[in-house]
Amino acid sequence: MPAQTLPVSLFAAAPGRAPVAVRAARFVRWLALAMLLALLAACGTTKVQPGYYRVQSGDTLTQIARKQGTSVSNLVRWNNLSNSNSIEVGQMLRVEAPAGQASSSPPSKARGKPQGGKSTAPAMGKRRTAPPGAISLVWPAQGKVTRGYDGSGSNGIVISNSTGTPVVAAAAGTVAYSGSGLRGYGHLVIVKHSTSFLSIYAHNSKLLVKEGQRVTQGQKIAEMGNSDSKQVGLYFELRYDGQAVDPAGSLPSR
Repeated sequence: MPAQTLPVSLFAAAPGRAPVAVRAARFVRWLALAMLLALLAACGTTKVQPGYYRVQSGDTLTQIARKQGTSVSNLVRWNNLSNSNSIEVGQMLRVEAPAGQASSSPPSKARGKPQGGKSTAPAMGKRRTAPPGAISLVWPAQGKVTRGYDGSGSNGIVISNSTGTPVVAAAAGTVAYSGSGLRGYGHLVIVKHSTSFLSIYAHNSKLLVKEGQRVTQGQKIAEMGNSDSKQVGLYFELRYDGQAVDPAGSLPSR
């Protein structure tokens, strides 16, 4: 929700309007939502300048480096990344060498064996978990989990099934966002469960709830689809204190 859409007369006095305190509370809720969307969008509406690339859903740094004809080490160095496995949808990355910096050659496809005969594996992202018992979820959709959380290339899980499969609220809460304004998420619902927890439901074909609406655990909020995605499936993410965490510890076993 862009800031320019905020009515100038939000706090203006007028006959029949809500008290100033009520309008102030509404403004605070609007501001909190705007900040939340800004975090998720990661400046996704900013025009991409030459020499830069905006991270899309499903991208990894290795894939981006390959597409741009450079190396992962270059991207890490040019963008001051502390973790080569941690990039976010909407994030803007420099993909060309800044003035005065040299570019190392991308790695060759044919790699020799490491010295000493030891194999090397790519570093894994940090797996974050919510405190045990802090929240209890139900599965947001029926289907097969085709992608899991790994804390690096995937901050959530993908549940695949057919178009129209019901998507339900994993826990009770209030709908913080319902729309399709965030690039890379398609038709998206965000449910706020508490001051610490919120859940994300992306790539739906149809949205069934509105912002500000209270929902109960298991209530149908959307229908599965492939909006802004190449395959039908629900992308589900659980966030704790603003950080994506592995939902496995809060979901019942199947």
